[in-house]
Amino acid sequence: MTRPPVRIVLADDERMVRTALRAILSAEPDLEIAGEAATGAEAVSVVRETRPDVVLMDVRMPETDGIRATEQILATLAEPPRIVVVTTFENDSYVYDALRAGAAGFLLKRVDADTLVQSVRLVAHSDTLLFPAAVRTLAAEHARANPDPPAWVARLTEREGEVLRLMATGLTNAEIAERMRVGSATVKTHVASVLAKTGTRDRTQAVIRAYEAGFTKPVS
Repeated sequence: MTRPPVRIVLADDERMVRTALRAILSAEPDLEIAGEAATGAEAVSVVRETRPDVVLMDVRMPETDGIRATEQILATLAEPPRIVVVTTFENDSYVYDALRAGAAGFLLKRVDADTLVQSVRLVAHSDTLLFPAAVRTLAAEHARANPDPPAWVARLTEREGEVLRLMATGLTNAEIAERMRVGSATVKTHVASVLAKTGTRDRTQAVIRAYEAGFTKPVS
């Protein structure tokens, strides 16, 4: 059965950026632009009105920046979209803050058209991290010393801990199942438990928490 098109909201204070993104994404038959916003506050309003699947959110915008807009969207919608922050510099502390706030990943504004399209599809349909190596790099740059690990670390079972570490490498549920020699349904159950115990919405947030807790060590 054919999937419905992925509906996308573009949030960027530069009209030329939105125009370029729209031209690239709307040319794909499985992608559809649901709306646009020029500020963070407008992005929140447009997302509430259009209920897209994916939001491409500029991290630096007037009135309400991409981080606050991400927080508001995730806090107020029962079934929020996947949010990908768009930035000029990948080591921007704003990007890391956005990931901690619940963004599913990030893209650089200079990304080529093919990578942009495939990234939107990946975020919409896949259970893996977007650019896991870049997430690891950000984690290494922002990791803090944690002599006392948070309580959730002790609550993880051995299997759940193994799943979380494999999630951090960017493996999908199917790949984790193959690595652990268990069924995909079992991995899905473990992932759900990891998210519940870490108090996170998705695997990107869980992986960030794991790095911050020192549970997963960033690898260069």
